[in-house]
Amino acid sequence: MCQVRALPEQPTAVRRTRLVRGQLADWVPSACAVVAEHLLHRGIAPTGFPFARCHQLPDGAVEAEVGFPVAAPIPESGPVEPSTLPGGPAVAIWHTAPDEKIDLTYQAIDKWLASDDAIATGDSWEVYHDLPTCDYVGTRIEVVQPITFVSA
Repeated sequence: MCQVRALPEQPTAVRRTRLVRGQLADWVPSACAVVAEHLLHRGIAPTGFPFARCHQLPDGAVEAEVGFPVAAPIPESGPVEPSTLPGGPAVAIWHTAPDEKIDLTYQAIDKWLASDDAIATGDSWEVYHDLPTCDYVGTRIEVVQPITFVSA
């Protein structure tokens, strides 16, 4: 079931790469580990669960951004960069099925958007409430989509 939220803008520490969407599940765990180690060595504690956000590129590839929310912007250093998750209204939905069925969760958001007179504003992201391991990204994933409501 979709839930509407008002989110604050959130500074993040991320690792970025360009890949095809099907490669994301293999890349997320190692990227999370790199960012976590980077933060640990600098004494920075994450303020939430790891996430992945993809920006669709014209050629069909995606720019993937994987990392953790942090309390304040970090300086750019090596493979880890500062970024932000946008603030404002958003709709969130839980995905608890196997990762390969996550497209069904995105379809549920699309149906909700169509029935609630709202539109997506920007790229969605996935929050991994089971910490990713080398083998998988987890089964408790929250999908967050920034939105705006259509005025009547």
